[in-house]
Amino acid sequence: MYLYNELLSPIQSNVLFASILGDGTLTKISGKSRRVNSNYREHFSHAQLEYRQWKISFLQDLFYLNNGKNEVLSKSQPLFTELEQIFYEDRAKRIPMEIIKMCTLPHFLAVLYMDDGSLSITSRVNHRLKKIYLTPHIYLYLQSFTKTDLQLLRDHIREHFNVNLAMSRRKDGSGYVLKTTTVKATFNFFQAIRPVILSCPSMYYKTNWDFRFNKEMNEWAAKFPDYDVIASSNDRSKTYSEEDIELLIRLKLIGYRDKDIAELLQRSYWSVVYKWREINKESVEVIKSIA
Repeated sequence: MYLYNELLSPIQSNVLFASILGDGTLTKISGKSRRVNSNYREHFSHAQLEYRQWKISFLQDLFYLNNGKNEVLSKSQPLFTELEQIFYEDRAKRIPMEIIKMCTLPHFLAVLYMDDGSLSITSRVNHRLKKIYLTPHIYLYLQSFTKTDLQLLRDHIREHFNVNLAMSRRKDGSGYVLKTTTVKATFNFFQAIRPVILSCPSMYYKTNWDFRFNKEMNEWAAKFPDYDVIASSNDRSKTYSEEDIELLIRLKLIGYRDKDIAELLQRSYWSVVYKWREINKESVEVIKSIA
């Protein structure tokens, strides 16, 4: 029986394993120390202090914070010696599939992303229509792992989180990172981690699309105040039936929030926002007749 099965809950396992693959390091203390077991160490910038405190909240029996050096640390113990032997080969990190197959909770994907991922936004400005289109992409900068390891991780994420990631070339490390290449995949990623990230607002700038889009929209509005800022959405172009439009209007008039309407219509939040804006511009009389 492995120690991690005895000592860790499923959530703790998912958070810890993602941290090891991400910013964490397992190593024995060198020098003249008599310690024979490995410990966990994780460096971070002060700007991410709240995130590291959030992570520690899942592993309070294992991790503690060294504020003076911006480090998350653990005591040396057999658990980390065992995990070092599993996650490292010739002092290089590997992605052990016997461990990864246990990582099926959103905590794993969320921590891996918050450690080593970024939200990249491409923009397209149409001056004729006075519209600015924003398209989000998720990147997992895991280029320290081999191409084979990344392919195994990509397949695991697709199977358990319904997120399609593509291999993207890089000049450093193994030469590859993982990223989303479609709007659908990006929003599937946000949806997969949503149950976890809501309790970590300090990282909303890359985990919460509504938060980030509002920030981007305000920045673009300062440059082009008369332009509409539009977020790419997988179902923006899906036709609304007359019944959908009537239901949307009725729900708006009795005070339903856009988020709740989106769930009822099985569309994205932003699809509802754009449709309501379109309805308001095109026909006030339609709204009055339904009301």
